[in-house]
Amino acid sequence: MSASNPLKRLSELKQSVWYDYIRRDLMNSGELARLIRDDGLAGMTSNPTIFQKAIAETELYDEDVRRAGDDGKEPFAIFEKLAVDDVCRAADLFRPVFDAAGGRDGFVSIEVGPRLANDTEGSIREARRLWAACDRPNVMVKIPGTAAGVFAIRQCLSEGININITLLFSVSRHREVMEAYLSALEERVAAGQPIDGLRSVASFFVSRVDTNVDKKLDRIGNDAARQLRGKAAIANAKLAYEAFREVFGSSRFAALRAKGASLQRPLWASTSTKDPAYPDLYYVEALVASDTVDTMPPETFAAYRDHGDPKVRISDGMEAARDVFRRLAELGIEETEVSRELEQEGVKKFSDSYDSLLKTLAEKEKAMRVA
Repeated sequence: MSASNPLKRLSELKQSVWYDYIRRDLMNSGELARLIRDDGLAGMTSNPTIFQKAIAETELYDEDVRRAGDDGKEPFAIFEKLAVDDVCRAADLFRPVFDAAGGRDGFVSIEVGPRLANDTEGSIREARRLWAACDRPNVMVKIPGTAAGVFAIRQCLSEGININITLLFSVSRHREVMEAYLSALEERVAAGQPIDGLRSVASFFVSRVDTNVDKKLDRIGNDAARQLRGKAAIANAKLAYEAFREVFGSSRFAALRAKGASLQRPLWASTSTKDPAYPDLYYVEALVASDTVDTMPPETFAAYRDHGDPKVRISDGMEAARDVFRRLAELGIEETEVSRELEQEGVKKFSDSYDSLLKTLAEKEKAMRVA
């Protein structure tokens, strides 16, 4: 055992840790290479909120923004170039991880525009373009797991594009994206196309579920409600993992695995603790599980390095997890309503960040032109 570093011990328990953060100085300073070397960091995710902060709050991108503006590029095209450049550089740093892991890890994700969350054809076109622009086997294109997104996800997977399905909040939608993956694999097999290089993860959001449900429980305010605070998110993720085990333990997947198919691993997203009433590693510790990924923001990553306690706990209290949703329903809190609200809120949050990002880019480019 690599006893000293809890992050490395997670990998020994077959859980990969990815970084929910990307910024150019990570690559420039050698910090990303250090995280890979010393902490076993195995991948990276990004989203419009992360890029928006990086571009708005630093001068790291200013020179590239000026050059792109001189070339007459629109803000959305400037952003896409910056994102593709960063993702490609990060993917190159992770390439040895990808090669050593036989293509299981070492991925960097880039996201289709959040305005396309309910546009199937638009998502497919943008995913194809981003996949071609990055041109690396260890890149994944992120597509939201909305109803429209599921069709785009299936199509892109059938074309051999690695997909990170994002904004999953319900077990039922998780089952839909697992079905999309299996169907795409079967379509490729039927067409005589290879499936051994295709990779996908299903990003299941965690802490936001408690943020939503706890507010509802606080409004109810009785003892039954108070006892359920902080219980829904972990219960939801445990049930998603149970569904994953069922689907990928099936004879249907076994036939695909014999032809080289890989698991579509659950990726735990939003695992930082939002409510100070809960411990800082509340979600991470509860969801240690084999064949999963946890994408952690820098603060959570550092906290786990400092005082993480890696043990597989995912199967603890499965009956209690099922009971949580029965008890919530008795209080009038329906899982389907919670997941619908969270999906809409997630799409809006990323869309707002994207709009803010484009505004920042337009302002920066104009200021440099005037200067």
